[in-house]
Amino acid sequence: VPRSLFLSIPFPPPSPVQNRTARASPESATAIKGLVETIGHKILELRPKLRRRCLTPDLSWIRDSSAALINHCASSLAGKDITFVAKVDASNLPRKPVMKWLKGKWLDLASKAGKHLQFKETYDRNTKVYTYEMRIIKVKDGDAGGYRCEVTSKDICDTCAFEITVQGRLSLRDGRLITLLSFPIRRVSSLGERGRRPPTVTSLIQRPHSIREKKEEAPKEEVDVWEILKNAKPCDYEKIAFQYGITDLRGMLKRLKKMKFVPKKSDAFAKKLDPAYSVDKGKKVHMSVEITDPNAQLRWFKNGQEIKPSAKYVFENYGNRRTLTINKCNLSDDAAYECMIGDEKCFTELWVKEPPITITKPLTDITTVEGEKVEFEVEVSEEGASVKWMKDGVELNKEMAGSRYRFKKDGTRHILIINEATKEDIGTYYAITNGGESQAHLEVEDKPLEILQNLSDVSAEAGEQAVFKCEVSDENVTGKWFKDGVEVVPSDRIKISHIGRVHKLTIDDVVPSDDGEYTFVPDKYPVTLSAKLNFVEPPKIHMDTSCMDDKNTIMVVAGNKLRLDVEVTGEPAPTVCWMKGDQAVSPEGRVRVETVKTLSSFVIDGAEFRDEGPYSLVVTNSVGEDRIDMFIKVVDVPGPPENVRCSSVGEDCATVTWDAPAFLGGLPVKGYLMERKKVGSARWTKLNFDPYESNTYEAKKMIEGVAYEMRVFAVNSIGVSQPSGASQPFMPIAPTSEPTRLVVDEVTDTTCTLKWRPPEKIGAGGLDGYIIEYCKEGSKYTLSLEEGNQYKVKGLTMGDKLLFRVIAVNVAGRSPPATLSQAVTIKELLGQCPKIRLPRHLRTKLIVIVGEKVNLVIPFQGKPRPVVTWLKEGAPLDDKSVGIRNSEVDSILFIRSSERAHSGKYTLSVQIEKLTDSADIFIQVVDRPGPPTDVHVTDVWGFNAAVEWKPPKDDGNSEIIGYTIQKADKKTKEWFTVYEHSRRPSCTVSDLVMGNEYHFRVFSQNICGLSEAAGVSKNTAVITKTGLLYKPPPFPEQDMTSSPKFIAPLVNRSVTAGFTTAISCAVRGNPKPKIVWLKNNMIIGEDPKFLMQNNQGVLTLNIRKAGLFDGGRYSCRAVNALGEDEVECKLEIRGTPGASQSLAISSAQCRTCVIF
Repeated sequence: VPRSLFLSIPFPPPSPVQNRTARASPESATAIKGLVETIGHKILELRPKLRRRCLTPDLSWIRDSSAALINHCASSLAGKDITFVAKVDASNLPRKPVMKWLKGKWLDLASKAGKHLQFKETYDRNTKVYTYEMRIIKVKDGDAGGYRCEVTSKDICDTCAFEITVQGRLSLRDGRLITLLSFPIRRVSSLGERGRRPPTVTSLIQRPHSIREKKEEAPKEEVDVWEILKNAKPCDYEKIAFQYGITDLRGMLKRLKKMKFVPKKSDAFAKKLDPAYSVDKGKKVHMSVEITDPNAQLRWFKNGQEIKPSAKYVFENYGNRRTLTINKCNLSDDAAYECMIGDEKCFTELWVKEPPITITKPLTDITTVEGEKVEFEVEVSEEGASVKWMKDGVELNKEMAGSRYRFKKDGTRHILIINEATKEDIGTYYAITNGGESQAHLEVEDKPLEILQNLSDVSAEAGEQAVFKCEVSDENVTGKWFKDGVEVVPSDRIKISHIGRVHKLTIDDVVPSDDGEYTFVPDKYPVTLSAKLNFVEPPKIHMDTSCMDDKNTIMVVAGNKLRLDVEVTGEPAPTVCWMKGDQAVSPEGRVRVETVKTLSSFVIDGAEFRDEGPYSLVVTNSVGEDRIDMFIKVVDVPGPPENVRCSSVGEDCATVTWDAPAFLGGLPVKGYLMERKKVGSARWTKLNFDPYESNTYEAKKMIEGVAYEMRVFAVNSIGVSQPSGASQPFMPIAPTSEPTRLVVDEVTDTTCTLKWRPPEKIGAGGLDGYIIEYCKEGSKYTLSLEEGNQYKVKGLTMGDKLLFRVIAVNVAGRSPPATLSQAVTIKELLGQCPKIRLPRHLRTKLIVIVGEKVNLVIPFQGKPRPVVTWLKEGAPLDDKSVGIRNSEVDSILFIRSSERAHSGKYTLSVQIEKLTDSADIFIQVVDRPGPPTDVHVTDVWGFNAAVEWKPPKDDGNSEIIGYTIQKADKKTKEWFTVYEHSRRPSCTVSDLVMGNEYHFRVFSQNICGLSEAAGVSKNTAVITKTGLLYKPPPFPEQDMTSSPKFIAPLVNRSVTAGFTTAISCAVRGNPKPKIVWLKNNMIIGEDPKFLMQNNQGVLTLNIRKAGLFDGGRYSCRAVNALGEDEVECKLEIRGTPGASQSLAISSAQCRTCVIF
């Protein structure tokens, strides 16, 4: 058994006096010794420990011990405590054991933990023993019964059962002995054990006894319960268990199943049914037998009735094996079963275990009066459960209680109804289930005094009479009158009368002091009758109207808080109602009503325009009503003016206009305030201080050429609005002077080209462009706009005589025009011979790399416009990838992505009538060459190798200018360059290493670069030397692991606040240690102020812009699996000195700076 479990009985330690005066008999000592010897291999401790000098304990402690194990003889022992201790050896357990304390079959006592039942658990790490305690506080009769403690750990279980009998105590003065072995201890073997244990005291099942006085009786023969159970039928197991005090039926069945029965010889059955089967409610169970004749007819019976196959009862045959399966077992399946072959039978018993019914809602104590109906209600965990009702230990039922008691079930609710309760019904009532019980006390009191007419509240005005009258059922009852807890004394104004069952209090000439609560208290009865005298007066509103005008208008600025405090009087306290139109104002929210005693306040937090409207205050009570009306107007500053714009400018002035604001704020606008500022500046300058009423304003004293912006404010009686949006920038400027040197540059049959110079005086407004106007003599001008100093007028008619003029334009307007002295006749001028002006870089061959773009611009001249023709290799150019664009003065050849096919001779030809000029352009498109071919090693001698190859098949349309040769060791396979720019198709590679085998590869090279791929040698060069075999000595691997150790410590530093600083140290260790930075012994987390770096073991902590609070003690800790190390330093932050503003850094180099 991997652990031990025991139950210890709390023996109080005997006093020295008791040890000398009282001793147990030798029979008692022998019994206790036998108990210890029998279960000694299981018990770890017996509390309290007996004195070593004497095995026999002193029994005088029983006089003051708990009442849980002693016969009930004296009431003074009621309410004592008892403690049970169980210990579990967990040294061989895989996990912590789970302990359950149970009462009866299924009731888990953990659900009953509280003041009456307490549990405790401790663990001794040295001995690896768990100690579990259950303590019953103030034992009572309901605690009697069977208990067991069950400990489980994974698939191992152990159980110990015991019994508690609550009785009185016996006097020990006559010296008679007390039997200690009457307390039963039972144990169920662990699940998963193999074999049987040797018999122990815990394996014996005894009837429960209580500690009582030993009587002289004739010795009884010992009964072997297991022999009785083995020879009994399964249907008699429960009866035998009850007769001999066995409470753990599950443990009994398990033990009975493991016992070796002596089977009787059977001809029909090779293996009979087990003596008993156990199954949980709702589960299925299998009963199997093996028969000798597989063809024999087998029948199944339940309580003597034959079972037929169905969905619930399933018969299965497997060779000689016959199985009965019962699905979804319920309580009706708890019966005796038998199977029969011919005349031979075998029996078994099926136990259906039902979970205990627990009480979910207990009974509650009830106090009632005679004749009233009483209902005790309890709720249980399942519907249809059986609940037994008891009163003071006597079971209640309809036969014994007659019609006074009724029992009602409603689902899980069980109700006991008592009609017309009497004094005889006083007592304690119990509701008992198989999983628990609940109790409540019923108290029945005398019938109270009946009130026939109660007092009613009275309202009276000053000088009126108030009368309080009540009537009770007993005319002989007297009583007293009280006002607010003070007894009323009769006077000339206050009269008290008692006529029969009527009691009356009359108050004449009511005054305000009579207001209060009046109470009539009958003598000798716990009854009080109360009513109030309400002194009433009409309501009245006391409101200060100084804030209102003649029309009762109250004005409030939007966004401000409005609070109207109004005093309201009246008795009884009047009802105050604030109304906005026809709707009442809520007591909560932004617009609300606050009431404190007689003060009613109307509050608006942050007034809005929707709050404007008519309001009224109405106060009412039972006497009358008062009302006041008012109008609340919400006003605000106006909105900003809109559409601010500059309508005109002068040399030092500008005229600004704007529109009135869309929102006036509820009041008329008095005027406007203007401000201006220079563009790019943030400073606004006021132009006026008194409101300006017009919407047009002329700003003066402005600087020509400076851009300005304007904004406007609106003003009313509340204040100044927000500024309007800034106007578009404007500049006070004047137009420029006229353009100069206007001339005709070129005239054709349809065009005329004009040239001119800029105006001599441009001014601060700059120059935006020019307007060119032309017309025939005697007609109007036609406009054209041009930004440059040259313009070609197109679409003219040959032979027309035109006048031209040019006008400069800026933001200020048009300048005076510049005109020609005479009209221009539109006609063709004398022609020019065609001539190509070939650029210098195109006079030689143009080399282009594949993929690059080609853009050739070739100017030419000739009049009229020549005809341009492009040829390639003497044929017309029709390649769509080559673009041609011609103008009057040049021709452009464009290739977006050049290819090798674009190489060749291109010819440009220009022709005017019979005159022709041409030019040749040579374009060569080149690419990287291909790899060399046929690379091989021709000879190997000493430490040298000769390598040869052939030129590449593709030279990339360019001459091969060299080769690059590389070698690679077959072991490392790393390539190293041996020669570059080698022009010959062969080379000799020297300085090769003996014992290695080499590969070679060759790259070809032209003006574009190396080839993309290389030619690799087909064979290898092996450098060998005969007669030499080198055996390198074995290299022992060294253990490079080490614990962290700092090789460079942190150094104390003192820095100035506001500058970034850093502290550094160095550490080594293998495996790589984990680095932790700490400040004042606190770990620095992911704080963005700190930057932690680790560069090959050099650790640096950077502190950005260190402040005074960053000073302190910094430490660096390195940790790995082999250990840890730590260094620390002190960082002092100095405050910045109070230097003058002229302090500046003029230059800095390395780590020094010069400060002036």
